[in-house]
Amino acid sequence: MSQTHPFHHWVQLEQPRLGTRVTYATDDFFAAKERVIDFAAPVFIDDKYDDHGKWMDGWESRRKRSEGHDYCVIRLGVPGVIRGFDIDTSHFTGNYPPQASIEVCVSDEDVPEKGWVELLATTDLDGDAHHYLDVNDENTWSHVRLHIYPDGGIARLRIFGEIRADFSGVEGFVDLAAIENGGRALACSDEHYGSMHNLNVPGRGVNMGDGWETARRRGPGNDWVTLALAQAGVIERVEVDTAHFKGNYPDRVSLDAGLFDNDERATPDAPGWQMLMPETRLKMDQQHYFEALEDLGEVSHVRMSIFPDGGVSRLRLFGRVGAEE
Repeated sequence: MSQTHPFHHWVQLEQPRLGTRVTYATDDFFAAKERVIDFAAPVFIDDKYDDHGKWMDGWESRRKRSEGHDYCVIRLGVPGVIRGFDIDTSHFTGNYPPQASIEVCVSDEDVPEKGWVELLATTDLDGDAHHYLDVNDENTWSHVRLHIYPDGGIARLRIFGEIRADFSGVEGFVDLAAIENGGRALACSDEHYGSMHNLNVPGRGVNMGDGWETARRRGPGNDWVTLALAQAGVIERVEVDTAHFKGNYPDRVSLDAGLFDNDERATPDAPGWQMLMPETRLKMDQQHYFEALEDLGEVSHVRMSIFPDGGVSRLRLFGRVGAEE
């Protein structure tokens, strides 16, 4: 399950578990518009057909016999700053669109009519391929409109970016690591079976695949993951959830934290890490709560180490935004 694409350190804003929805498509005769943001990787089933023809895992419009082109509208569950796209045409070979472009806007409507601005100019596409496309923009957007020229099928549209929550007026504890607040997993030693980005999504894990799980370690050392907090703050309570991990949960876990100027400085071997929680034993398939933490004051990043390897479903880091008064 190892990921090597250039946007792996950013959040997938399009995932439905954040509340993102495809709210409109000009046409989805051959394949439903909702599939274009399905969190699972697209598949091809050779002999699967439905009433409209060959079943395809993505969004596919019919062959256009008039002027114009097709498009779909995606409303992000949590507005975010977009850092890049992957227009994925996997398994679409003779039926992919030769070009695509993307617009964005901010709106309270499901299908906005006004306010659209171009974020990605018309771009050539290939069949059965990933197209990783950079974005240089610091604005927060709530909607994405994918245009395809003139018609055809897109397996997935991945929208990579970051969430910038507004903490003004927030009192009490918040989950500083939560994806919906702007927390992000940055890097890890291994994610052979489960992505590090599962650690801070809403809700408990639905199965063993909905967590971060490493390969079995056969040499010295241990596995680790680093996370950027939504905003620097004081961590006062931790939850480590091993839901569904029974024969493969880590034996022990420890936490380190630090205050770093930026994500690039928070490397796993940076000198600024301090112990937040010493090595502590875990149990299978349960939520563990820890409050006996070191008083480190304000921190911006956390490194979780697991010994020696295994799977963790969720990590929650509850605290107060900013330094203690």
